[in-house]
Amino acid sequence: MEFPKELRYSEEHEWAKKEDGNNVRIGITAFAQDELGDIVFVELPEVGDEIKADEPFGSVESVKTVSELYAPISGKVLEVNSELDDSPELVNESPYEKAWMIVVEASNPSEVDELMTSDQYEALIKED
Repeated sequence: MEFPKELRYSEEHEWAKKEDGNNVRIGITAFAQDELGDIVFVELPEVGDEIKADEPFGSVESVKTVSELYAPISGKVLEVNSELDDSPELVNESPYEKAWMIVVEASNPSEVDELMTSDQYEALIKED
């Protein structure tokens, strides 16, 4: 299972990638999608919505369960990956590239630096 080094990770199994300015791209990890099984539906916030760190911002539904998505950082939603409406299976096929979920303008960019590195995240899931 891969955990790209350039990303940061939350205990709730979301990843965050710093982009231009204060923009941060967010999705769920390969571990999370593997645990959930086949994803059949993704519910995401609207552009313009505010999300708050450690609070739910959407959900993913698999054949096994419905799981809430927890924001790794706080900020305003700038983009939503609308491809997931018609192709939720992208979360299983490409959790880090095609299945990013939202882009947020971080209200506190240092929150990203407080998330786990790939090595720390890998250690966390090995403990479980």
